[in-house]
Amino acid sequence: MTERCPTCGETFDSRRGLGVHHSAVHDRLLPNRECAACGAAFHSGHERKYCSDDCRDEAVSFAGEHNPNWDGGRTATECERCGASFRYYPSEKPGLYCAECVENEQWRHDRDISGRNNPRWNGGPVELDCDNCGDTFDRYRGNIEGEGAFCSRDCQYDWLSEAFTGDGHPNWLGGGMPNYRGDWRAVRREALERDDRTCVVCGADAGELGRNPDVHHIVPVRAYAEAPEHGREDAHVLGNVVYLCPSCHRRTEFGKIPRDRLRELAGTAEGE
Repeated sequence: MTERCPTCGETFDSRRGLGVHHSAVHDRLLPNRECAACGAAFHSGHERKYCSDDCRDEAVSFAGEHNPNWDGGRTATECERCGASFRYYPSEKPGLYCAECVENEQWRHDRDISGRNNPRWNGGPVELDCDNCGDTFDRYRGNIEGEGAFCSRDCQYDWLSEAFTGDGHPNWLGGGMPNYRGDWRAVRREALERDDRTCVVCGADAGELGRNPDVHHIVPVRAYAEAPEHGREDAHVLGNVVYLCPSCHRRTEFGKIPRDRLRELAGTAEGE
């Protein structure tokens, strides 16, 4: 039985001979399949129905029920806001609003999270007595922290000014310092005039504070008293004192404002 070449029509005594000819002369393997879509002959080493992806796409539809993920199509329902009918896929979340209502955002509303409706509600504000002036005030529980309860910053600062004096100060070393004598009053008066009754660091004046600022020794009196070559009166010189508001005074006592900076401010004030 002879075999005919599908490309050039030449005949051969065996299928093998035809295959060798087709590979050598036509530079491709002998067709062994026929496309189920267009009928063209083609070669494939494995089971295949179509000669190309185009033929497969034309022959096979993935729409609707032919899709391997088909789940019964869309479900009909009514919009909960306007009552219009619409359809949605079961694979999505249950349909509540039609496309028009969703587009117009008519279904949206502002959530009320005030007062008891707030998920962090823990009972609302509580009534407290100020540890400084005794006035009653309200404050939320989340804003109550630290030591003491105060109705204002001013009361807190006044309380701290009293609490951090003497043995309440973290740098307290036992006291024992007598009252200042000698030229202290004169030096204090000169510093008050030089600094214009104003904190040399932040500028708070006596009018804002309700009193004169604090006088501060840049080098503590104790340091002079403990030095054998000095006496405590040596600390009472104009260049060793500056006026500070209670807040800046505390920062200085805690080492937040260096001595060199205070000397610079005292010198600037003196130069003016």
